[in-house]
Amino acid sequence: MSLMFSIPALATTDNQPIMGFDIAWSNHYISEGRNNLNEGGIAWGVVSFEQDDVALYALVGRADQVHYIEWNAGIEYTLHLHDDVDATIGYQRLEFYGDERASDNEFFSSLTYNGFSWLIPAINYTFATEAGGYFVELSLHSPWEINELLTLTPYVVQGVDFQYSSEQHDGANHFQFGLEAEHQISDSMSLSAHISHSIAQEDIKQQASADGVQGSLDQTYAGVYLNLTF
Repeated sequence: MSLMFSIPALATTDNQPIMGFDIAWSNHYISEGRNNLNEGGIAWGVVSFEQDDVALYALVGRADQVHYIEWNAGIEYTLHLHDDVDATIGYQRLEFYGDERASDNEFFSSLTYNGFSWLIPAINYTFATEAGGYFVELSLHSPWEINELLTLTPYVVQGVDFQYSSEQHDGANHFQFGLEAEHQISDSMSLSAHISHSIAQEDIKQQASADGVQGSLDQTYAGVYLNLTF
């Protein structure tokens, strides 16, 4: 799933439960450097619940120009390995409704270092049971507080595919960079936007060659989302 935000994007205070609601839209549905829709974009609705480092979430996505609907539901647990190191583990079920009916199970994990306020490195890992492969993303985010309400975050991501998106090639998949902007409207509401550009690498190129796809394989896309927490 290629949302700008992570699901769930919540934080507890004094072990109090938090409910989150998100509405998002992107002009293209990009994941693993690939456009998943023939045309148009996709809108998402998300509900999440978190308490004591355990988060439950469900989301639905619907394309705005073609017939495509996606449902995801999952659970995530956060491990505080160190004052500056957080890890997550989780599972999610995916259901796809389009020209073809499909489903998948994914197990995922992440490792994030928070020792620097201006640079946040992270590793994300996803294993899909249907594909029988896994995908790894190495990322760097650099948040800059312009003022108390506005934060700009440039980022870069390197994706590596191991039979998750294609079976023809294992290795470099795509390199992506972009800019995220978050405006804190109130303590419980924020509005964000992003613009991103993904550069196809050997995994995508070999898959496109096998499928007879010609033309540029790079992707540029943008999106907005509204987040509410209670």
